[in-house]
Amino acid sequence: MQKMESRGVESPSLWEKALKLIGPEKGVVHLATAAVLNAVWDLWAKQEGKPVWKLLVDMDPRMLVSCIDFRYITDVLTEEDALEILQKGQVGKKEREKQMLAQGYPAYTTSCAWLGYSDDTLKQLCAQALKDGWTRFKLKVGADLQDDVRRCQIIRDMIGPEKTLALVPLGIGIATGEQCHNRVIFKQLLQAKALQFLQIDSCRLGSVNENLSVLLMAKKFEIPVCPHAGGVGLCELVQHLIIFDYISVSASLKNRMCEYVDHLHEHFKYPVMIQRASYMPPKDPGYSTEMKEESVKKHQYPDGEVWKKLLAAQEN
Repeated sequence: MQKMESRGVESPSLWEKALKLIGPEKGVVHLATAAVLNAVWDLWAKQEGKPVWKLLVDMDPRMLVSCIDFRYITDVLTEEDALEILQKGQVGKKEREKQMLAQGYPAYTTSCAWLGYSDDTLKQLCAQALKDGWTRFKLKVGADLQDDVRRCQIIRDMIGPEKTLALVPLGIGIATGEQCHNRVIFKQLLQAKALQFLQIDSCRLGSVNENLSVLLMAKKFEIPVCPHAGGVGLCELVQHLIIFDYISVSASLKNRMCEYVDHLHEHFKYPVMIQRASYMPPKDPGYSTEMKEESVKKHQYPDGEVWKKLLAAQEN
């Protein structure tokens, strides 16, 4: 687009103005940053022959600190603070790694109770989840208060009083990885003591690098991290971060769990492994992000088989 000139000074183009609204460190630009840098971590781990969580666990604390951008967060977390946390995390690390390999990281399921599910679907999915050993459930609410109460009662009646039921209001939850664009927003929420739980996101934040800074800030404020993983591939990625967090940073499972949804894992070469409602640490090298070639081909826009059918149906 052409730039407008006023008094001999070039004014920003419409494109430059739009870019300012969507980035940097937020929106589309930040998502692209996460995609590129997460791919670099995947390649690095494959080069080392390790899954990403193991690459991070085995890394020297000073090397980990060198991966973090401390701009705009040093009033909360300095390089010295981060190094101290990671050095303290060395104590008992081998035992915690053995625990993860044997027992996995506790998870909760969101698959039973999305908004829009009929009562019969809620009951059917909840019954199957109980049969599969789930003890922690998340229910989406916020569309209609009376309907929310009714749906909550259905789930509570099925799972009983001893199991965990979490509620997530529609359109609310700025503390979640879906809504927090970057480490600065997390920092400000932590400073304001506005969080009881913190949800990182493996793709919303700027890759492993930025997630490291948020995990360390959460540790400094002693706020439990319960990652978001409600989208395609997010479970595959975020499991690496939360397993690393337990082994090398938080050293705690108190009030902690990681989200899980059971959709679309069949498209990944290295899908998550859930046992006893827990994430079992991946053993294959890399970041578990690689998709099956056939799945990519079928869903490629606009020439993939899936898109061709959708576009043909719209035309008819």
